[in-house]
Amino acid sequence: MEISLQGRSALITGGSEGLGKGMAIRFAASGANVAIVARRPEILGSAKAEVDAAGTGKVVALPCDLLDPAATVQAFKDAEQALGKIDILVNNAGTSRAKPFESVTDEEWYEDLELKLMAAVRLCRTALPAMKQRKWGRIINVLNIGAKAPRAGGAPTVVSRAAGLALTKVLASDGAPHNVLVNALMVGLIKSGQWERAFTEADNSGDYEVFVQDMANDRNIPLGRIGETEEFANIACFLASDQAGYITGTSINVDGGASPVV
Repeated sequence: MEISLQGRSALITGGSEGLGKGMAIRFAASGANVAIVARRPEILGSAKAEVDAAGTGKVVALPCDLLDPAATVQAFKDAEQALGKIDILVNNAGTSRAKPFESVTDEEWYEDLELKLMAAVRLCRTALPAMKQRKWGRIINVLNIGAKAPRAGGAPTVVSRAAGLALTKVLASDGAPHNVLVNALMVGLIKSGQWERAFTEADNSGDYEVFVQDMANDRNIPLGRIGETEEFANIACFLASDQAGYITGTSINVDGGASPVV
């Protein structure tokens, strides 16, 4: 099945590397105009070049710290002005912060919830009126399988992501009468920038593919391997398209079968 996003415009947070960049490349290759938002301008520039090369649509890169509420809303408005509209919003920004519960400070809780929940709330609140008016919209919240099956030592991330899952369901019900579809993608072990950094920090004298395969073995992933960024991006592209017109309010595990919860 050929998926086309021709004529659509997407905004992807955390779009400078890893899954965000992978989705931006896939969306551009499918005909979309794309805005990528991330904190570091120097990485955004190289990511923009890759997304530009993948398609023929317009690509804009917007530096923004999503911990800043006003800057977050302004980044959306800048993307909207540059692309003419935002049909597809992908809330992908976030880090995987996890530590023993009693060692998580109030400041760490606030920051995690600001980045992973409140930034998405602000962007959705800004995007929804125009999507509803046009009777077409797609919102994809990139979460983590820990949101469904929280593990010990997973705070604060699993709590923030669980809140994102509830937000997805609320928005899906709100948007459905207006053909604004809202879904969540639950990330398992997928090749991304965070694992490349972990490999470098641990021991960069070995082989990265061996490193990620060892992770897959350690976590007993049923498919026996770590996922590819392109595999994740393909599912996001489908959910962003007309072909997914009867899917809303759901979450899809992209984890090779690792989650104990469907």
